Amino acid sequence: MFIVISYDIPDDKRRTRIHKVLKDFGQWVQYSVFECSLEARDFLRLKQRLQKNIDSKEDSIRFYFLCQDCQQKVERIGGVRPLDENLIFV
Repeated sequence: MFIVISYDIPDDKRRTRIHKVLKDFGQWVQYSVFECSLEARDFLRLKQRLQKNIDSKEDSIRFYFLCQDCQQKVERIGGVRPLDENLIFV
């Protein structure tokens, strides 16, 4: 399955932990967005790891599942990804 994951995490330490977890499962494409191609068991593992690292009252993580046809309809303008992780994730 192909999943676009976005997150909004106000705390720097938690945001850094979430970013590191997501890097283990997918491609960082924008500051708070990852694209992941995962098997069902890997998605479950990812969700478990994310749940251990968030504050459910403050943090938000969204999963958008794209079918094969939808993946081919993704359009991009530009494509420069963030140059330095330390600018955002301290």
